Amino acid sequence: MLADLKIAQLRHFIWVAELKGFHAAAERAHRTQPAISLSIRDLENKLGEALFEKHHSKTNKTELTPFGHYFLPKAKELISHHDRVAEDMELLAKHRTGHLRLASVPSIASRVLPALLQDFVSQAPDLHISCFDDNSDAVIRMIENQQVDFGLTNLLKPDQYTNLTFTPIWQDEVGVVCPAGHPLAGEESVDWKVLKNYRLIGNGTSRLLEGTDAAGLLDKSPLYVSNMISLLAMLDAGFGITTLPRYAFPENNPDLSFVPLHSPQVIRRIGVVQQTNRSLSPPAEAFYKFILQQCCSESEGESETGV
Repeated sequence: MLADLKIAQLRHFIWVAELKGFHAAAERAHRTQPAISLSIRDLENKLGEALFEKHHSKTNKTELTPFGHYFLPKAKELISHHDRVAEDMELLAKHRTGHLRLASVPSIASRVLPALLQDFVSQAPDLHISCFDDNSDAVIRMIENQQVDFGLTNLLKPDQYTNLTFTPIWQDEVGVVCPAGHPLAGEESVDWKVLKNYRLIGNGTSRLLEGTDAAGLLDKSPLYVSNMISLLAMLDAGFGITTLPRYAFPENNPDLSFVPLHSPQVIRRIGVVQQTNRSLSPPAEAFYKFILQQCCSESEGESETGV
């Protein structure tokens, strides 16, 4: 007979593991420490294995057993699924039409998504939306873990993700971003070989250079900055230059310039990424079709005007 795992016990287990102690977990749960200990002991009896190592007087930290390490992500997955279902049912009980969960890379989240959502929500004013803004790796993880309905991101190597489907929507070119007074700022375009003469700051989109003639630049970056705000601060301070896709370039910053790479020309393709064998929820399916419709209309308009 399968173990009857209670949500409260799983939460207690996760809190003890993350907070490294029963006392801290008891405070988090607003329960007594003996009550948390009893909850964990009952969970261990159901599972048939110990989750935490026996307490040693030399340390106050509570450590997981190997079995506990294996079980922790499973418990988090169960809790995450439970909370999403409970949240959806609560929204329905409040007479809302549903819940749309999205994840997007920052450039699309800031440059494209606001207008799209504004137009879409005007047709569905009761829709509840959760939007998560993170790098492409984090967006893909959220899709794979079913934390979101779909993501707006790029896949560097789509063939490696057999569990994901990629529908390309937008594309932008990669260029050099430098201070406005930099020697490269006035150029119409730049060859990657020229960049070897300058200090290059790596960032989360630098991987777009992999597999191109400019890949050697990745090993010459003395600094890597993952956060866009920190990256802009380094550029403003004159620490060096960087490469970014055009959508990621902050147009409202007059102190920076964007110069396209022409050799090689690197194109980033961004689109909808979703699980291959998982149907979208009705709100997600509607927004997906809305994106396709809007983008097709824009593409036709650009073709007619010759842009």
